[in-house]
Amino acid sequence: MARAALALEDGTVYTGESLGASGTVSGEVCFNTSMTGYQEILTDPSYRGQILCMTAPQIGNYGVNAADVESGTLQMAGFVVREASRIASNFTATGTLDDYLATAGIVGLQGIDTRAIVRRLRIRGAMTGVLSSEVLEPGRLVEMARQAPALVGRDLVGEVMPDTPSLWSEPLDEWATPLLQPGEGGRMPARPGTTPTRRVVALDYGMKWNIARHLASGGCDVTVLPGRSTVDEVLAHQPEGVFLSNGPGDPEVLDYCVQTVRGLLGRVPMFGICLGHQLLALACGAKTFKLKFGHRGANQPVMNLATGKVEITSQNHGFAVDEETLPAALEVTHRNLNDGTIEGLRHRTAPAVSVQYHPEAAAGPHDSAYLFDRFRQMMA
Repeated sequence: MARAALALEDGTVYTGESLGASGTVSGEVCFNTSMTGYQEILTDPSYRGQILCMTAPQIGNYGVNAADVESGTLQMAGFVVREASRIASNFTATGTLDDYLATAGIVGLQGIDTRAIVRRLRIRGAMTGVLSSEVLEPGRLVEMARQAPALVGRDLVGEVMPDTPSLWSEPLDEWATPLLQPGEGGRMPARPGTTPTRRVVALDYGMKWNIARHLASGGCDVTVLPGRSTVDEVLAHQPEGVFLSNGPGDPEVLDYCVQTVRGLLGRVPMFGICLGHQLLALACGAKTFKLKFGHRGANQPVMNLATGKVEITSQNHGFAVDEETLPAALEVTHRNLNDGTIEGLRHRTAPAVSVQYHPEAAAGPHDSAYLFDRFRQMMA
């Protein structure tokens, strides 16, 4: 098989077998501890600008299919696994992981000790890296990694947000390719016993489709607006609630998003997830900081401080809200039990809540799905 290599900015180089497409890419190298859900991970816009290493020893066991996608295309810069399964075992599979990556142009690497990469990242923190099947000379790769742009300070939301507004509809086509967009299929039906009675505007900073599915199945008509939309553009749709989506990159460079959230605060109920959580905090005067190696996986324990219950959650973020800068207007509602960071916030006077993790859980546990019902109750 063709060779490929990953170089980190600290001078470490890992050489193995090429996976997926040929080429050379750079990005922040991070890791995800999920054992399943790799197709949802690959299509999550929050991974824009990153080279992801999976910790599970074999990825691709059940192949890929048309349904397990979270956006219209594969999003990350590169993909690293210990072993990519060459056989798709599940009856729903329409192809293998290798073919899926190659068709989408995603450069990958396999046949290396992914435990060594994860250990280095946990000790030294997330680093910029270069993944290549074209350049294999270690010294040159390391120099390329050191010259590549860092993730901090980059506006990656502009690369993944939609260009135009749309009314959310579930892509229910035959899925001949993974390049479908909302609106090309039928409307997502509400759950039995519910009717679409609430108008929600979702500000899309790189929204996972399963979030819109949850909102729609809970009885909401969802209008998706580009994350750059202004306060007036949002209010023109007369929403009964505003959803702030997940998305990639550094939240503190997104001034245009923060201004909109600040202008909507107190005028309409709001619910933010992941990047949306961080934007709500910034709009209220808090700051964010870069986590050492982030939270990425489907087994993060989070405590609901109001109930004392622990939720096992799906997470994907590299930044967090700085608790020392938290204004008095915000109350912490959820906390990560691994490192104590803030996982949920509630505004004390305005109808606005947020969580750092992913209650839509695609893929992942469903412990936190109640948060979508809470948002609907806020709009009642």
